[in-house]
Amino acid sequence: MNDRDLDPAAIMGGLYGDGIIALKGAFSRQWTERMREDIEKLFAEAVATPGSALPRGPERYYVEVHPERIRGLVDIVTHPWFVAVCKAVLGPDYKVVEVGFDIPFPGAQDQPWHRDFAAPAATLVGRRLNSLAFNLTAVDTIVEMGPLEIALGTQWDDLSQYPNGMFPPKELYPRYIERAVQKLPQMGDISARSALTIHRGTANRSDRARPVLVVGADAPDGTNAKHHDLQITRAYAESIPPEMLEHLTYRLVDQLRTVKQHHVIEGLLEAAY
Repeated sequence: MNDRDLDPAAIMGGLYGDGIIALKGAFSRQWTERMREDIEKLFAEAVATPGSALPRGPERYYVEVHPERIRGLVDIVTHPWFVAVCKAVLGPDYKVVEVGFDIPFPGAQDQPWHRDFAAPAATLVGRRLNSLAFNLTAVDTIVEMGPLEIALGTQWDDLSQYPNGMFPPKELYPRYIERAVQKLPQMGDISARSALTIHRGTANRSDRARPVLVVGADAPDGTNAKHHDLQITRAYAESIPPEMLEHLTYRLVDQLRTVKQHHVIEGLLEAAY
């Protein structure tokens, strides 16, 4: 990591331009292997609990998790790059509002082009990003695994006339195909993107799953927290750095309860099957 990685102008230039930036080798491979262990354990629990593993197309799932169940979460949200990106784009009062993971298994198919939620007025009218999604791969990504494909610069597209403001019609696909790049992150890398940038998961033709941890953050006027339920126990709250707690949206509980997931993306299911 160098000074440019932490420079607000470079950060904002990347996220307001292409819509995605990354830091290579932010964490060690050993650290990432431990993250994968946590994800695999949590996925096994989720598939055994109705409503905990949301399908996002054939052989593709999303699971929201409790922050304290990811052992490396403190390392992520206190990492200088994570903090610098959040402050540059979302302001000093940003909040972490989501912790979860995506897993496309072998057999996962191409998703339709989409954004993760409708663009708010802050973006469509104010030309300002008020949310970010951070991704950390748990494996070394290869093309056969079905990597994320992202259409650079499309976070500003107005899709308000289309289904849920999220799914462009097929006649617009050539625009996204022309701008598309496939991302092949390796273990230890972290990326930040606007979830409004048009993207899709591609078909996993390998014999391995491709789990990716997702951490979402909002500016003070962001509304994504209402789709999630970050619970933390009192013991966890007392154990983490105060600066992390300050930037975490959470519900304080004595005992963790099963997360009732609200961020269902119906269009991915309808288009995929």
